[in-house]
Amino acid sequence: MNGIDFVADTNALIYLLNGNSCMAPYLEKSLAYSVISEMELLSYSGITPEEENSIKSLLSASEEISLTTAIKEKTIELRKKYKTKLPDAIVAASAIIKNLPLITADKGFNQIEELNLEMIVPEM
Repeated sequence: MNGIDFVADTNALIYLLNGNSCMAPYLEKSLAYSVISEMELLSYSGITPEEENSIKSLLSASEEISLTTAIKEKTIELRKKYKTKLPDAIVAASAIIKNLPLITADKGFNQIEELNLEMIVPEM
């Protein structure tokens, strides 16, 4: 992934959309996201048209990581080894296969040894 600095987990994208200061160090960085995060963000039942437009705008300025055979195989391996939830395993596998750090506030990713993890702490 030429020029991409990080993979952003769904919660990191939400913090970015909400202007949370925990994402300030990443504002000038190039982000990628898993197609799973896009599905999670856009499938919220209470989403307003304005929120949907904001999400789509952010995603269009970022790089989408689609499911590939390599990501699928790594996802299966991670689920077996760590018993991770399927969406989290796909996001983690995407970062691992693309050899990029994952930005997240989800401590559940800490168990995945193969993952280059960058934890964020949201400001409340």
